[in-house]
Formats: sequence, C-alpha cells, structure tokens
Amino acid sequence: MTPEMWDRLSPFRDKAIAQDIPVDDVERWLATARPCTTLTRDGDGPVVGRFGGPLLLPADTPDPAHPFVASIDLAALPADATDLPLPPDGHLLLFAFPETADDDETMGSVVYVPAGSAVAERDRHAWNSSDWDDYEAMFKEFPQGPLRATANVSLPCHEAVELLGKPGSGPLPGHPRSGELVAVWESTRDAIAPEGPLQIGGYADEEAVYTDPVAVAVSRAVRAAEAGRWDGPVSGDVSDWVLLADWQAGMDVQGWESATVHWVIQRGDLAARRFDRAFTSVFWNP
Repeated sequence: MTPEMWDRLSPFRDKAIAQDIPVDDVERWLATARPCTTLTRDGDGPVVGRFGGPLLLPADTPDPAHPFVASIDLAALPADATDLPLPPDGHLLLFAFPETADDDETMGSVVYVPAGSAVAERDRHAWNSSDWDDYEAMFKEFPQGPLRATANVSLPCHEAVELLGKPGSGPLPGHPRSGELVAVWESTRDAIAPEGPLQIGGYADEEAVYTDPVAVAVSRAVRAAEAGRWDGPVSGDVSDWVLLADWQAGMDVQGWESATVHWVIQRGDLAARRFDRAFTSVFWNP
C-alpha cells in the first residue's frame, strides 16, 4: 500500500480500532486495499473517456451483441490508476445489457481498440436485431457524456465466501472479523472513496453484496463454458480472475434501479490483451 493510500484509509483504521476490532485484524484487512479509478460525469478530474457517443470499431470487429456503454482512453488514465496490467494506450469499449439472464450467458463484452487503429462508425442499435421497443427505450436512457477520473482506493465490499463441499458460507479466509470490517468500510467509504457510476479495477460492489460478485461471475463463466456458450479455457479459481470494471447501471437507467454490471477477466487473458475473453455478469434486484 502506498503512503497516500494509507493516509486516505486512516478514518477506516481509526473507526475499526475504536470499535475494538483487534489491530492485527485491521492491518491484515488494510493490506488487501487496491487502487482503482472512479469515473463520473462531473468533478474536476481529467477526462479519460465517455459514456455513449459514436461507436467506433475496426472493420474486422463484428458488431457487438450488447448495447454500447462507454469507451475508456487508456492513455489518459492517471498513472497507477489501478493495479491491473492494462495497455498503456488505445481504447477499451464496454458493452452490456443490464439485466439478469440464464446463469450460462454473458451479458456483455469488452473490445480493445489499439492506438492508431483505423476505425469507422457503426450502428449503435445493431445489437437489437429483434427491434424490441422496450429495450430500445432502456438503451435511450443509457448515460451520455464525458467521464472524468478520480484516483481512489478500494477495500472488499463482501464479507463471506461459500464453503467448499458443504452448504453455507463463512468469513473471508484469514479475516475472522470480515463482517465487522465490511460494516466499517460501508460507514466510512463516502468520506474516503465516494462511489461513482463506473469503476475501473478494485473490488466489485452491488446493492446487496455478501459474497464476492467476482466469484459469482466466475461460477457463471464456468457454467457458460460447460454449456458451450462461452469459449474456454476457464479457471474456476477466483484468484485467477480480476474485476476489470463495474457499472452501477441503476444510478442512470430508470427501471433498472439496483442493477450492477461486472466485467471480469482472467489474469492470463488480461496480460495477453485478450479482452474478447472478458465475461460480463449482472446483479439486478427488480
């Protein structure tokens, strides 16, 4: 953890210790902190992308099967904005349909457009081959406008893991006070690292989080691969995956309140820049 991250997290540390959580437990929890970038349409941070806008893709890239959400200019991201091995330049384009579906189906995609690529504008409505008016109305409510970056710090928002081989769940391994620590994070987060509609890196969050949303996404990716609806190889080990981005869609899209989109990717695919192998999971509590 950098000195700046340590200083920013001092209100969390002070409150946790004041609530009689042992110092060793607090320090182990703080050691899990990760840098992330929060993207908002207001504020005074640098513009690093935009919600919506024209859909610009290389000629050999197929039309994505899900609505266009946002584009991120990787060269404009602040230094050390995340701990992800992202390319130093080019654009990441995020696509998603913010609705739950069968557990063996990805609900979005990611396209990486390298710097200097020849691109042409595409039809942003090409995903809707059935011309579903209700979904077109939803798509029209997707946010639009420049995205500004704020360097932030992220701690786990989940407190439990499913127990292998038996029903139920337990505290995060190595963190017997994880439930209390998550509660302290919830009560101090707004003062430390306010949420925004889009986050790059860090830990996944959603309206009703108990176990790790990334773990849920991984289990869905495994089932999708087993059903032949997503190409393998797929690791079932959550440690082999990272959160690429979170979109709190419910902040922007009326009728989809509480919906959150999680784009996750295997570490090996990220290192190889295989963004086409990102998997998209959606939490929605209608």
